Amino acid sequence: MPSFAIGPEDFLLDGRPLQIVSGALHYFRVHPDQWADRIRKARLLGLNTIETYVAWNVHSPERGVFDTTGRRDLARFLDLVAAEGMHAIVRPGPYICAEWTGGGLPAWLFADPDVGVRRAEPRFLEAIGEYYAALLPIVAGRQVTAGGPVLMVQVENEYGAYGDDSPSERERYLRALVDMIRAQGVDVPLFTSDQANDEHLSRGSLPELHKTANFGSRATERLAILRKHQPTGPLMCMEFWDGWFDSAGLHHHTTPPEANAGDLEDLLAAGASVNLYMFHGGTNFGLTSGANDKGVYRPITTSYDYDAPLSEHGAPTAKYFAVRDVIARHAPVPEEVPGPASAAPELTVTLDRRVPLADVVPLLGEERSFDRAPTHDDVGAWDGFVLYRTQVSADDAVLVVDEVRDRALVALDGEPVGVLDRASHTFGVPLPSRAGELTLLVEDQGRVNYGPRIGEPKGVVGPVRTATRELTGWAVRPLRFDDGELLSERVAAALRAASPVPAEAARAPFAGPVLAHGTFASAGGADHFLRLDGWTKGLVWVNGFCLGRYWSAGPARTMYVPGPLVREEGNEIVVLELHGAARGVLETVAAPDLGHTEE
Repeated sequence: MPSFAIGPEDFLLDGRPLQIVSGALHYFRVHPDQWADRIRKARLLGLNTIETYVAWNVHSPERGVFDTTGRRDLARFLDLVAAEGMHAIVRPGPYICAEWTGGGLPAWLFADPDVGVRRAEPRFLEAIGEYYAALLPIVAGRQVTAGGPVLMVQVENEYGAYGDDSPSERERYLRALVDMIRAQGVDVPLFTSDQANDEHLSRGSLPELHKTANFGSRATERLAILRKHQPTGPLMCMEFWDGWFDSAGLHHHTTPPEANAGDLEDLLAAGASVNLYMFHGGTNFGLTSGANDKGVYRPITTSYDYDAPLSEHGAPTAKYFAVRDVIARHAPVPEEVPGPASAAPELTVTLDRRVPLADVVPLLGEERSFDRAPTHDDVGAWDGFVLYRTQVSADDAVLVVDEVRDRALVALDGEPVGVLDRASHTFGVPLPSRAGELTLLVEDQGRVNYGPRIGEPKGVVGPVRTATRELTGWAVRPLRFDDGELLSERVAAALRAASPVPAEAARAPFAGPVLAHGTFASAGGADHFLRLDGWTKGLVWVNGFCLGRYWSAGPARTMYVPGPLVREEGNEIVVLELHGAARGVLETVAAPDLGHTEE
């Protein structure tokens, strides 16, 4: 029977030492028809292992649901890893961070505010047990001990950085996770990973679990810290940070290939194993990007390129070849190298059909009545938008909320009044001196994925006041633009039925919130890069698939359109523009533009 074990000095595959040279590739951030290509390019880099997180909320949008179809098909992904002759490491959380909304924890889990977050609270553990029971048989059946690719499974994730529970409470939580994992037939080694400092490594594991560390520089120093906490066995950097993620409104992060290569050389020369985080970052499609809040709320961008060796669209970069040269000094590397990406088709697409968002609101969800303004969680809206309505009087003068999570467009009788914004701590706007219908279009821009604000509710938090009173009598409607995975056919049909805007008018500025629709022909199966110059903020769908959020705040100036989404003829593009656009025209360009790199 095949075996994988942690020996006194080495990882042992079938009794022989194995230096793991791995790369992170999250199946849920890549179109499934591109998985095989990305995995193959990992092998050509010289990697022998693929590591992936599992995002619980990707598979379980509602409690009792566990979806493993399409881009959620972990079994297919692991089988493709095996078919390429590679090993796998699986990190199922339940918490993953990963700059993913909620750190992978389902928002529905915290609809009850008394449910514990990352601790041994019975309701939290019960939900994890349901998750593991659905997920882990997929993994267990593909362990190396069953002839599959999976070498190891992680317990929790960077737990040493979280919370202030007592050591005994932390141990109780981790042991509960270990017991539940083992109960599902996982018999390969279990491990933990924490940032390479004494505090985190001392708080994040159990004596019987193999400790690994996360860092991106000063490899010799960080390995020495890890050795203090893992006195025997192989050393491994489970996240070798070879790039970084981007946040809305900031710069595009890059790191010098030669600096990464030098640190990787030190790491491999020391005999340590490594997992490149990321080998290939991919894309936060749809509404999946997370956020950080360390005093200022910062949403993560749709692009998760990460300045990784393999770019967002699967092209090898200078960093790819620098890393490959280092690996070749320590392990066999295939002679074949991947070629450069071809230039993408360049097109101009006119969005000549438009429907005001207000006209399709009845198609997007059921309205409910509340005396006081509820949160998104109170109405079961786990992501996206919720529309709030109430009446104001001429003497109300100002609108103030305790907090908005995360952004609200305020209008009176459909006319824009202002924006409430968490990032800038803007929680009040003046109101016109007239009575009318007040609406708040509240956007969840991504649930916090790291730190103490994990699990917090979204939407309007606390009472909504004016100069004279608390506003009551709310009508609240969650807006669901999709039917599961794709743009709602009812919405698409309403857009197709709209009368085309004359060509000259289509190129003129227009105001939102509005849904705009256009069609184009192109090279089927080819990657495209969508440029939205002059557009402000919203969502984009291509052939019903939501590419994600765009925002003029940047840094990214293009959005990635995976080739498998594109047909030869009859491609449909839909844009939800929340504010206004300089023109009703989009372009596709030859190459991505992920924004400026200076702080």
